[in-house]
Amino acid sequence: MFDYRQYALRKIATLGPQYFPFADIATGDVPLSRLLRLSLFQVTVGMALVLLVGTLNRVMIVELDVPAILVAGMLALPLLFAPLRVLIGFKSDAHVSALGWRRVPYIWKGTLYQFGGFAIMPFALLVLSGYAEAIDAPRWIGLSSAALSFLLVGAGLHMVQTVGLALASDLVPEEDQPKVVGLMYVMLLAGMTVSALIYGRLLENYTPGRLIQVIQGTAVLTVALNLFALWKQEARSREVAARMMVTPKQRFADAWDALIMRPNATRLLVVIGLGTFGYGMADVLLEPYGAQALGFSVAETTRLTALLATGTLLGFGYASRALVKGGDPARLALVGALIGIPGFTAIILSGFMVGAPLFLVGTLATGLGAGLFGHATLTETLRMSPKNQVGLALGAWGAVQATCAGIGVALGGAIRDLIVGLSATDGLPSHMPYNFVFTIEIVALTLAVVIAFPLGVRARCRHHAKGRLRHPSNPDQTSVEVT
Repeated sequence: MFDYRQYALRKIATLGPQYFPFADIATGDVPLSRLLRLSLFQVTVGMALVLLVGTLNRVMIVELDVPAILVAGMLALPLLFAPLRVLIGFKSDAHVSALGWRRVPYIWKGTLYQFGGFAIMPFALLVLSGYAEAIDAPRWIGLSSAALSFLLVGAGLHMVQTVGLALASDLVPEEDQPKVVGLMYVMLLAGMTVSALIYGRLLENYTPGRLIQVIQGTAVLTVALNLFALWKQEARSREVAARMMVTPKQRFADAWDALIMRPNATRLLVVIGLGTFGYGMADVLLEPYGAQALGFSVAETTRLTALLATGTLLGFGYASRALVKGGDPARLALVGALIGIPGFTAIILSGFMVGAPLFLVGTLATGLGAGLFGHATLTETLRMSPKNQVGLALGAWGAVQATCAGIGVALGGAIRDLIVGLSATDGLPSHMPYNFVFTIEIVALTLAVVIAFPLGVRARCRHHAKGRLRHPSNPDQTSVEVT
């Protein structure tokens, strides 16, 4: 008797790698279900980012009537921990555990930090907004408690993401690391998208009690998902534990020197910073630009965010496929930065001609370039990392990326507000303040391309040299040394 169920499962398994670019990363030892379960830590990071930057940003200013300058300061606090991602990654590389664990203790610590921050946050915000006047609670208690809650959540999500990516990289062979990185960031985008829809629905009819329920529900869900993600991911081993005990401890300064002294390491970090800054400035400006310069409705600007996310997913997918097929991450990063230049040019020109169609094309292009650039630079950082120090390399990438993205967002908003204030008296068109910021992004991406160009040239030379080694034109030719 023909088994339709087995036939359907075989067809799905055959189609998976074709339409889902990360499906063929699975092996007998590390099945796809295990990697998807591990990627839930990225879902919780996405939930935290949406809650902080999106939902609470609006709720604090509109419903709770907290001054905008205080809101901006609270949202900037998590950035204080971004540079510490380097140290966090190094500590997870060198952690000594009686169970042989390196990554799990730090992911669990980060989870507890997130839980503690979310547990404090709703009551601190209510006190800060003045809801506690009936019990004569001083305002400074709300301010200090809110600052503490944002600091804890920021520290937790930076720790969880850095060490979680290191653990995912540990589980797969080096040649599959581009795919696992792509999978983790697809799950981050999925977590952000779904949680944004859920938070919007839950807080549609806002009350202080509903705010407490949403934030504390996020705290409980964060612990549950991260615990489920970690279950049996890092094996306990007495041999590994014994080796940890006798291995001489390396100082952070020595490990950092070993990383930064590797060929082109400094150049790569500068490129990451400039490219991330260039793409990051537009994160909070594309929707207001569409509304003010092109007359988009609220629904249309919401779809604009989906278009940007689609471009980013396409960039991740293409980068993953290209890297697995032997593509060089340095060259892909160069292409990713290049795509952003015509993308932002199209957005600028949309305010003068063509309008919405050109703006949508530019938005899709910037998402594509950002996804390609982010995936490629992260993969190049992984390949640059010294042996057994993946966490340090990922921490360096995350520290530069998170810091420059945060600075870009803050500076982009500040420049736009400053020019809007000036244009109120000069009568400038509504799109001009935004176009000035987009021009700065083009300059930053151009600098990233110029600095990254030698990396791409060297990558092409290495590719041709390896080709000569595999297919020598002269059978009598001796081996070619590749440096």
